[in-house]
Amino acid sequence: MRRQRSAEQQQVAELLRTARESLGLPLAFLSRLDGRTQHLEVMDSPLPMVYKDGNTQDQGTSLCQAILDKKLPAVIPDLRRHPEAMELPAAKFPRHIRSYVSVPVTLSDGTLYGTFCAAGFTADRNLGKRDRNLMEVLARAAALVIEPKVHEQARRDEIEARLLPVIREGGPLVVLQPIVDLKTGRRVGAEALSRFPKEWGKAPDVVFAEAHSVGLGHVLELLALERAAEHLDRVGGYVSMNASPSTLLTPECAELLGRLPGRRILLELSEHDQVDDYEALGVALAGMREHGMQLAIDDVGAGFSSLRHIVLTSPDVIKLDRSIVDGVARESVLTTLVRSLVDFAHSCGARVVAEGVETEADARTLLALEVDAGQGWHFGRPGPAEALEPVAEEDPDVAPVLPPVPEPRAAVDDAAVSRSPDR
Repeated sequence: MRRQRSAEQQQVAELLRTARESLGLPLAFLSRLDGRTQHLEVMDSPLPMVYKDGNTQDQGTSLCQAILDKKLPAVIPDLRRHPEAMELPAAKFPRHIRSYVSVPVTLSDGTLYGTFCAAGFTADRNLGKRDRNLMEVLARAAALVIEPKVHEQARRDEIEARLLPVIREGGPLVVLQPIVDLKTGRRVGAEALSRFPKEWGKAPDVVFAEAHSVGLGHVLELLALERAAEHLDRVGGYVSMNASPSTLLTPECAELLGRLPGRRILLELSEHDQVDDYEALGVALAGMREHGMQLAIDDVGAGFSSLRHIVLTSPDVIKLDRSIVDGVARESVLTTLVRSLVDFAHSCGARVVAEGVETEADARTLLALEVDAGQGWHFGRPGPAEALEPVAEEDPDVAPVLPPVPEPRAAVDDAAVSRSPDR
């Protein structure tokens, strides 16, 4: 039975059929050469064949390699006129190859991918230069079809080569960044942040997105959660842990979170992560909330999907993206936007944490806007658990994740929203 072909393989098969019918030969195929093995990737023939998609043979003893090495011509009307060709396996298979045309398939960067070939089981003295020219045109068309897939496979291979050692070693390094109550200046919690090798030059969210694109996302996220959970016995207050909606829906994630002290955990969902099934997500979150966990929507203000996340999940915490926090003391547009989001969040019974707080001026402005808590370099950079200040509460296991939502406030006087003195 012929295996199911991809859309790209089907396009190549049509090119092979054109070659076969134009040359009047019974067999045409595209092969991939990896240096040791010739992979017969797509075959086209109207006859029952011993040759099928996926067959392999030794590249070094193939007709194609002999032609690439200039030991044989690209067009061979009769193999019997070339003693060296008659010594190769193709001339001795149950269906003896007697006529052959092979041209290289080269990608746009000059890389040799493989060969585009047509063959017959009898000699064909009519084969000549015209047939080679046609095959070269069709080979270039085939290269255009397969090149995106080749690049995608190379991308996947590179990602897996980076990630698999990290996964085998137990996941990424996880550091903690303090989250501070803006009114008291005391630490109430910390966010667990994943760190990957600096030489990768990639932000953590990019690494996790790459992991999901090659089917390793859930595994990497779960390992990051495990490592974040290791900090629970070493620090007070709550620990904020990031998880994508799709990972939260896995049984493995439910089992992991079910082992942890729920009231110490704030689950963060990024507004960038697409939710395909809010009903299923709601069921999963309900079980976690029954366990005492609270929910935060991360990166609010960075896009539009966060509002849908908020409406359909009723989070306990809304985290303002750094893009609308950094410079809030200087930019009136940011001030207005943050004020609106704070009013919206508090009216929904949610508390607000501002990410990316880097200056005292921004911290004072956020406090005046009644943002509940802040996180950023102004309060502390991500680091080991030992670098965190203790939380205000003596018993973090029974402490609320954040201070209660404040009573609705009167309108804030713009004069009370401090401006940076160096503007």
